[in-house]
Amino acid sequence: MKSTRIVLYALLITWMVSFSPAAASSIAPASPAGPNAFTLSSTAFTNGGVIPKIHECTSGGGSDPAKKNESPPLAWSDAPAAAKSYAIVMRDLDNANLIHWVIYDIPVGATSLPQNVEHVYQPSVPAGSRQVYYRGSASLFGYQGPCSPSTVNTYEFVVHALNQASLTNLNSNSSTQTAARAIASASVGSARIRGES
Repeated sequence: MKSTRIVLYALLITWMVSFSPAAASSIAPASPAGPNAFTLSSTAFTNGGVIPKIHECTSGGGSDPAKKNESPPLAWSDAPAAAKSYAIVMRDLDNANLIHWVIYDIPVGATSLPQNVEHVYQPSVPAGSRQVYYRGSASLFGYQGPCSPSTVNTYEFVVHALNQASLTNLNSNSSTQTAARAIASASVGSARIRGES
């Protein structure tokens, strides 16, 4: 009887040690949010901060001279090694995820976008990139800034690392929804930043 108890205690101790937090941490997979996680940032606003007026739309009424409809500067780092190009999709999360901006075919060597990307299908910077035509409160290629004069909405910018150098199935007539679906299908990783306006 005594020897049976000793064996049971030994088994219990072995079991407890094997499932201790220290042992579990030694076999747990690395967290995806480690020091080399794919990140997106802006020098114009912090994550969750206020988007400056210069980046707000000019088609929502009013005549505030601070509103310029300029896209904000964006920068990303630690993208997946499988990336062959990048794309950015901006949505108004408080307005049925309305897409405000799609830019894609951003070269894999790029790590940022400057402020005020041209409102054309093929902007000069970054070279090779293309933008979708926005049909809504404005009609233009590229960025359409926040347009919520009576509410404060949350806008999300997402950079996608893509497994293709070019989304050849898209063209100047593609809709924002079509482009967003193509980007999601080719995405091998993403990073995001949100702002309020």
